Amino acid sequence: MSFVAIIIGSVLVNNFVFMRFLGICPFLGVSRQLSTATGMGMAVVFVMTLASAITWVFHHLLLVPFGLEYLQTVVFILVIASLVQFVEMVIQKISPPLYQALGIYLPIITTNCAILGVALINVRQHYAFLESVVNGLAAGIGFTLAIVLFAGVRERLEFADVPPAMKGVPIALVSAGLMSVAFFGFQNLFRALLP
Repeated sequence: MSFVAIIIGSVLVNNFVFMRFLGICPFLGVSRQLSTATGMGMAVVFVMTLASAITWVFHHLLLVPFGLEYLQTVVFILVIASLVQFVEMVIQKISPPLYQALGIYLPIITTNCAILGVALINVRQHYAFLESVVNGLAAGIGFTLAIVLFAGVRERLEFADVPPAMKGVPIALVSAGLMSVAFFGFQNLFRALLP
């Protein structure tokens, strides 16, 4: 499969938030401000990319040769948890305000189903190592695109004339649904790019 198809597919067509509905907890929790959404997006890009590379290595060099494929989910979660701990320490040292702003949502990356989802999709699609890394990077960029766009919408909604019953989470969910419909339109674009 071409890298361009993987990138367009992961960023736009099969966006983990809008089309696969994975990673919704940090998506809704951290998207109130553009700065925290950007920080979370960058952390997810980093963890998804590294998790894709490391889980591919573990799967193809440890699990498959020894017939331990049934341990795949446990091993992948352990790898992701280790990476998140590393990212948490780095962000705490480099940017304490971002670390405080992300709060509980940074450790939640450990249980972010989007991170585990990309590792499992890489195995299910039989991607080679480089394809897995590109898919992880593109999926992280897609998550970042979704959360940053949504944070921009939520910041504007704070000043919009919204009925009282729709303020807060209800209007955020409606907005997320409308954005999901917009991303659904990219499926036809992707079909037009393929021969």
